[in-house]
Formats: sequence, structure tokens, C-alpha cells
Amino acid sequence: MADECTISFVIMPEHYGQSKVMGIDQSVAQIRDYLEKELAIPSRSLVLMHLTGLDSGTVEGTLQDGMTLRQYGVKPGGQIGIELKINYYDAPAAKEYVMPESFQITVYDQENRPAQVTVHVEKEQRPKAYLGGFRHKATGMVLHHAGTQTPKVKNENEQPKLKYHRDTQTVDQRTRSCQSKREAGTQMQKNGVYISDEHDKIMTPLRKAYFSSADLFALRLEKAVLIQCHTRGMFARKRARQVRQEREEREEFKTREAERKKLEAELRHKREIQRRMHPRTYEDFEILFKELEMWRVKETRRIKENPDIDKPTKQEALKQLLAKETRLLQTIDKLKIQAHRHNRAAKVQKHLETMAQPKVWAQSDAETTTVHTPFTTRAKELLDLYNGLNLPLLSIDERLDVLLHVKWTVKEFDCNLTRDIVDLIDREADMLNRGRAESSFSGLRRRLSNLFLQFVETPEFNPEALQFQTVPREMIKQTAVQPLSTVPLSSVAR
Repeated sequence: MADECTISFVIMPEHYGQSKVMGIDQSVAQIRDYLEKELAIPSRSLVLMHLTGLDSGTVEGTLQDGMTLRQYGVKPGGQIGIELKINYYDAPAAKEYVMPESFQITVYDQENRPAQVTVHVEKEQRPKAYLGGFRHKATGMVLHHAGTQTPKVKNENEQPKLKYHRDTQTVDQRTRSCQSKREAGTQMQKNGVYISDEHDKIMTPLRKAYFSSADLFALRLEKAVLIQCHTRGMFARKRARQVRQEREEREEFKTREAERKKLEAELRHKREIQRRMHPRTYEDFEILFKELEMWRVKETRRIKENPDIDKPTKQEALKQLLAKETRLLQTIDKLKIQAHRHNRAAKVQKHLETMAQPKVWAQSDAETTTVHTPFTTRAKELLDLYNGLNLPLLSIDERLDVLLHVKWTVKEFDCNLTRDIVDLIDREADMLNRGRAESSFSGLRRRLSNLFLQFVETPEFNPEALQFQTVPREMIKQTAVQPLSTVPLSSVAR
């Protein structure tokens, strides 16, 4: 603008320079208030003085607050200089300490009684003796060694010693001889002396421009901006990498969740199909009955509300619908029988496996000990025999071997139950030897399996089964397990 000028402020005594563009109609007080906000220094501590750069000369002394730059003769677009002096707070000088002639002190005796003692001071008239010292390299302060004015008791027989010598100071002297490798000197050419200038070189100093404090400030500002640019770029790249990583993790999480939900939907769909094709629980059959009822209601409504067919045709369609519903109910009943058979086999298998489980005892150190007792070992052997009896697709030799082991096990006891089992085993072995068809064994094997299961669940033959009895043993009358004779089988065999 036309009413502005460039002012170079020079802070004294630091000689720190700064240039600002300001209006020439601003007063000295306004300039000082601006510098107060810029430099964060109280305005009462700033003094503007020594205005230079005017056509009329230099204004010495302190600038008046009410005067403007135009009144001092500053022209628009001109460049002037102002010295800025900062008056720092000066602490008041401490008063010089004067040692009194005497002073009173309080001392205590052995009985802790106070007493006032007057101490007289003997002032030394001569200057303090220099006892050595050192100079601080950082601050330049010279520190002297301390001394006391209390006289020392002299010993008349003691030889005088040299106290203040250079060995007690900080200087360590060493004597070294030095001889240069080549003796050299300088000599100028004169009359009678010729000196060759063949290898002489003329060195010219480099003329560089003067590098002021303002240039140094500008260079620092430029480098600071450059460092800030690189730093902010580094932060931005780091933030961008973090955002990209978070985005990738979020997308990967969404992909995994979608795959998990899709897999769960497929498994749920397969489970629903499996529940309808092979129902096992009461809830599965409830679903079948509800869907059948919904299908029946829908088909009935469709037949009755169809206006294109006559009444006899509707009656025939309803009759076919009833027959189809009956067949579906029969199918559900068959599935119920299969489910009952499957659930019973699973329940029996779980019951026998629970009998064969080892005993787990807790110890004092929070550890557990697993122990097989004779009863659990017996239950495990009977479980293996029961599973062997129910194994399908066995060869004739393998089936005969299983039957033989079961026969040896039950013949240890003599009762109606064991004799029925032995009779069934002999009958199946005879049929196997005759080469009968596999379909003729189904009823025999089912009866043999049920009798052997009754044998396994009887506490007289399997002591571990006593813990799983829901009804007391004394209330159950099982005549089939009572012995037919008091004579052991071993005695009868002999």
C-alpha cells in the first residue's frame, strides 16, 4: 500500500533483527503494543529509540509515544530502522556486609544451662592472601581457595614447610624436549639474495556477501518449514498406512463373518433336512406333524375354492388327499419306530459306557487320579462282548468266536437267564454250521442281544450296575437270576 513502510527492528543488546511492514500513520505507542503481542514482552519494558533511514537524518534518543512515523519524516514505501531496547528487571543490589566488632552467642554447659558469650572479632588490615584458585570455563568466574583467620598453634620444634607452591594448584607441569623434523625459516628477496618463485601460489580470499542476523533468521525459518513438511508428511503416511490396515482388517472381518453366516445357514439347512428325513426327538416329529397339517389345510382350501371343478370332482380330490395324508401318517409312524429303536440303542450304549468309566478321585493338590476298579474292569469286558454281539457283517468264524466268548462268560453262573443265553448261542451256532441265510438270524440275534443286555444290567453278574439302579434291589423280584442249584458248576463237572 502507498501509506506503508518497512521497519527493521534491532533488539539491543542482542542485535537480533526482524523486519515488519507497518503504516506510517501509526503512533509509537501502537507500534509498542504490537511488539508486546508479537514478542510476549510487557510494553513497559520496551523502549523504541534511534530512528534511522530518514532523508533528514537520524532521530536520536527515545521516540515519543504520541508521535507518528509520518511526523518523524518517514515517507511511504521507505525503509527505516528502529533500535528496540528491552529493560529487564534488575534486582536491587545487596548492601555490603560489614563484620561487627563483636557479637553475642548462646552456649550450653553439661547441665544444659544457657550462657551468653561475647566473641570479639580481630579484623585483618592487610589484603587477603592468595591461596590459589581456578577459573570456571563456562562462566569465566574466578574462584579462590578459602582460608580462615583463626591462628594455628605453632610448634617450635616443627620445621617450616613450603605451603603455597605450584604443586598445590591445578597446573600440572611437565618438561618435554621437542626437536622438529625439519628446520625452516622465512626470508625475503633483497639485493644480493635470490629466492625462486617457481612454486609460489597467489591466494585470493573469497568475497562473500555479509550474512546478517535477519538472513540467519530467514534461513532458520526456511529449514524449520522444510523439517515441518517432512515431519507432517511422515505423520500423514503413517496415518494412511494405519487407515489402510484398519480398512483391510475390517473387510477381512466382514468376509469371515459372511463366510461364517453362510456356513451356519448351510449347516442349519442340512440340519432341518436331516430332522425331516431322519427325525429322532419329540420336537422333530412335532415339526413333521405341523407341516403335514399346514399342507393338508392348504390343499383342502385349494380344492374347495377352485371354481373350475364341479362337486363330484372336488369330492374325489378330497378323497385322494385323505389317502395321501394317511400314507404320510403311516410313514411318520414308521419313522417313529425307527427313532425309538435308534434312541434306545444309543441310550443303552451310553448307559453301558458310563458303567465302564474309571473312577476319578480328587487329591489335595487339586489334581485328579483316574483308577480302574475290578467292577469297572468287569463292566468294560461285558461292554465289549455286547458290542461284539451287535456287530453286523461278520464272517462265520468271527461270529462263532464272539458267541464262544459270550458263552464262557455267562456259564460262570447257573440260572434260568444264563441257560436261555447258552441255549440261544448253541442254536445260532448250529444254524451257522448248516449254512442258513443271513435273514433267518434277525429274530434270534435280537433276542440274544436283549437277554445278554439283561445279564449285563443285573448286579449279581455285573456289580457296577448296582450304582445305576433306580429302584432298590430288594423290591425287585427277578426269578430268572436265582440259582437252580446250590452246587457249584465246577463240582458238577468233576
